[in-house]
Amino acid sequence: MKLSKLDCKWLNPVWVIVGIGMMISCSVVNAGTRIAILNFELNDITSLPNTHEELTRTATIKPLLERAMTNTGNYEIIQINTDAQKAANSGFGYLFKFNDVAANLGKQFGADWLIVGQHSKPSFLYSYLMVHVINVKTQNLVGSYDIELKGTHNKVTERGVRSLAKKIHESMRVN
Repeated sequence: MKLSKLDCKWLNPVWVIVGIGMMISCSVVNAGTRIAILNFELNDITSLPNTHEELTRTATIKPLLERAMTNTGNYEIIQINTDAQKAANSGFGYLFKFNDVAANLGKQFGADWLIVGQHSKPSFLYSYLMVHVINVKTQNLVGSYDIELKGTHNKVTERGVRSLAKKIHESMRVN
């Protein structure tokens, strides 16, 4: 059989429309829940606060949590730039305390959920990851979690962030 004489009866316009519809519906089904995770604030109240090591460690929490959340569920990570976060944050802990202001920031960037976090370090031996999970549409706090980190090793931080991601996922799933 020559290509020029190929019988294309199977290429009915109905099948073309069905194929296009299936491609579109697959892309809609794969659209994940849109979450934004703000940069974590360091609340270091030790006798030697805000060392370079702790500032660096705190800066790694957001990307670790973004990766853990995408591994936990079907989430689309929405980026909120640092300047917008600073502009909305009237002072240390402001967005952590005022859910409505934080939710409005998330809404500006098209997020469904907003994660606001702090890394609290009361001692050289341990610290806490503290997170608020906010439903942007309702502006309600739907989860508040504290994870204790014993030690400063990367593995400790990674394990704590994975645990936090599971808790966040569960609170978003039920709300």
